[in-house]
Amino acid sequence: MHGPAWPAWLLVALCAATGAYCLLRMRSGVEEQRRAAGGEALMGFGMAAMAVPATVFSPPGWAWPLYAAVFGAAALRAVWAARADPHHLHHLVGTGAMVYMSLTMALSPTAHHHAHAGTGVPLVTGALLLYFTGYVLLSGARLVPVAAPGGAGAVASGTGATAGGTGAGTGGRATVRWGDRPELARACRLSMGIGMVAMLLTM
Repeated sequence: MHGPAWPAWLLVALCAATGAYCLLRMRSGVEEQRRAAGGEALMGFGMAAMAVPATVFSPPGWAWPLYAAVFGAAALRAVWAARADPHHLHHLVGTGAMVYMSLTMALSPTAHHHAHAGTGVPLVTGALLLYFTGYVLLSGARLVPVAAPGGAGAVASGTGATAGGTGAGTGGRATVRWGDRPELARACRLSMGIGMVAMLLTM
């Protein structure tokens, strides 16, 4: 990425932290969650690598086709997984966006650098920006707690995850594993959506 270095480093930190948490989610006891977390970890670390300021590191020319191949394979996997779970369609759009940005860099006259404004296809970039902006707004709205009548909303929103982890027959509160907290998984996807918007704005 070009421009001031500190926004790029913030984006690197955001995407790397998201990828690290997704690795933690891969320890979940739910197979489908492990599969989704693997793809999201790849996205997080891939975005972090692409966001490193060009003044610090400029990848060699062969790196961009390699990126495109890796995320192209991830996109094919998302297509197959979407047959059983439509949620993977979002993964398909995300990996497709990574392929698009990688190919744009590979075909750019300055391919050894990161993205310059105006290097992408405006129609494709605009469509992806529209999608991810809408996704960020919708995901952010879903993370906002909704108060239920009678003041029970705070209790319901604050104990939903704990209730699912309460041990049957003991009445005690079981600790919910960090990798199984749905609100954190949604927050990670929101973070990656914000990162994707930031990266597409540089195209």
